[in-house]
Amino acid sequence: MFTFGSRARRAARVAHSRRVCPYVLASIFSAVCVIPFASAASAHCAARDVLQNQLKLKIRSAPASQQPIESGRDVATWKTITIGTFADSLALRNELDSKGCHVGGQAAEILARPTFVVSSRKTHVELVDLSPAQLGFMSDTVTLASVYARAQQLGLELAAAEVGPQLRLQYFDQPIGEFLIIAMEPIKTWSGEPIVLNVANGGAGLILIGQDGRAEAEMPVTSRFIFARSSRPAASSEVIGSVARAFLPP
Repeated sequence: MFTFGSRARRAARVAHSRRVCPYVLASIFSAVCVIPFASAASAHCAARDVLQNQLKLKIRSAPASQQPIESGRDVATWKTITIGTFADSLALRNELDSKGCHVGGQAAEILARPTFVVSSRKTHVELVDLSPAQLGFMSDTVTLASVYARAQQLGLELAAAEVGPQLRLQYFDQPIGEFLIIAMEPIKTWSGEPIVLNVANGGAGLILIGQDGRAEAEMPVTSRFIFARSSRPAASSEVIGSVARAFLPP
C-alpha cells in the first residue's frame, strides 16, 4: 500500500508538472519577447535604431554648400526645434538617458554646471546649418571667434546652450558621419575649460559631445555650425565695430 501510494503521488506530480510546464514556458517566452520590444520602444539613439532609420528613410549625409553667402537670409532654415520643454537641466539629461543617447564626459559636465540653464517657456527656434567656407573664409582653418563674428555680422545669432541636447532629442534621423557644432557661448567645465556642444552620429549611435570652445580654437573651414536665425536685420559694418572686424577674413 505504501509503494502503491508513493507511485500514485509521483504520477500525480508528473501529470501536474506536465500541465504546468507549458504555461511556465509560455510565460518565460512572453517575457523574453517583451523585454527586447520594450527596449526597442524606449531607445532611439542606439546604433541599431539609427541604422533602421537610415534604411527606412534612405538618408544620406549631404555636405554643406561651400558657396559664400552675403546675408543670413540667403540660407534656408535647416530645422526648427522646440526648447523650454523641460523643468530643468536634470530632467533634460534624464530624457537623453531614457532615449539611449550617449553623452560624452565634457558634455555631461557642462550640462551639470549652474551656468547651463533651460528656457522657462516653450519656444520654437529656427536653426541654420553653415560652414565657415559659406561665411567667406578661404583658409583651411579658422578660429571660433572669427566664425562667430562673421555669422553675427550676416544677421545670425548664437544658439542657446539648450539647443544642443534638444536637437539631439529631436534629430533621431541624423546621417552617419555627421558632426554639427552648436554655435553657442562656451560653458566652462569645473576646471575652467570652455566647451561648446557637438551633436553627432559617429556610426556607433547618436551622441552629444563637447569640444574646444576657446575663442582661438582652430576649426576646419568645412566644419558645420548650427546658428539660430535672427529676427533682426543684418548689422552693418559700422555696428560690428573694429574688434569684430579684426576677426573677418581679408
